[in-house]
Amino acid sequence: MVPSVTHVEKYNMGKSKQTGNHKNGSKRNISKTWKTKRRTKDLDQIHADIKPETAAKLLNQEVDYDVTGCAQHYCLHCARYFIDMKALKEHFKTKVHKKRLKQLREEPYTQAEADRAAGMGSYIPPKVVEVKTQPIEEDMS
Repeated sequence: MVPSVTHVEKYNMGKSKQTGNHKNGSKRNISKTWKTKRRTKDLDQIHADIKPETAAKLLNQEVDYDVTGCAQHYCLHCARYFIDMKALKEHFKTKVHKKRLKQLREEPYTQAEADRAAGMGSYIPPKVVEVKTQPIEEDMS
């Protein structure tokens, strides 16, 4: 049995094959839609969130029924909400979270560093910032 064309295209990796879509303005550039669908915060934005005054606000948010877990279980480093405390604790053990911690160890890129890279000063290697997993409040569960 020969697979149909749609079956073959379904497993074809790469750029989206959809064309046409009847001049619908909202779906005109479907490849861009797929690339930006699961966009997360950049590392420099997360570094700003880790600062104590911002972190306190993010970890103690008001109940919001539109967000996963009513915005009560949030991972600062990955910028993700979780359904309950158990899911958050499991997330702390995952490869994704550990990779993010490793990425956050490097100091964020600054304009001064960009100027030095362009030849307006000497190179200074980025500093290593110590990043630990956020403390877990047991009374919330």
